[in-house]
Amino acid sequence: MKLRLLTAICVFGLSLAANAQEVARPDVPDSIKAPDGEKIVLLAHASGFQVYTCQIGGDGKPAWALKGPDARLFDRQGSAIGHHHLNPGPPPLPTWKHNDGSEVSGKMMARVDSPDSDSIPWLLLTATSHSGKGILSGVTTIQRINTNGGLAPAAANCDEARKGTESKSAYVADYYFYAAADQNQ
Repeated sequence: MKLRLLTAICVFGLSLAANAQEVARPDVPDSIKAPDGEKIVLLAHASGFQVYTCQIGGDGKPAWALKGPDARLFDRQGSAIGHHHLNPGPPPLPTWKHNDGSEVSGKMMARVDSPDSDSIPWLLLTATSHSGKGILSGVTTIQRINTNGGLAPAAANCDEARKGTESKSAYVADYYFYAAADQNQ
């Protein structure tokens, strides 16, 4: 019994140490770098879909328009820690909700093409609203990088007959969440 308890304490301690390790800032183009004076408070890997709706564009032609994300968030050990979705607003904004109940929404500040031409762009977002208490409650900046997939379907697949239909495009990405360096977590 004592050995199992000691083993459990050691495993828990190692788990805490692994989670407490600082994550290095990613090497990204200057236009999507997080501001100086901010630290990474969470790195989450997303796996899910970018959801598109077939709509009539401003030019009167049918086109796929991004509705929003629908993805699960995972920590560095592969455990599910939250959900990435579209908060319908107003205005509609991408939102990340952690299992601890904290949530942050953001708006895009900058974007660069993904090095993978078959993938959605890399983004820098600024937090616009928060709810709940937890890891995301103090987030000020979010980066989306290391994207794979997620592009809109081919334009030919959106026509008058498909107007209003949705299409999901699988994607993965890494999200880095930043907060003021002097913030207590």
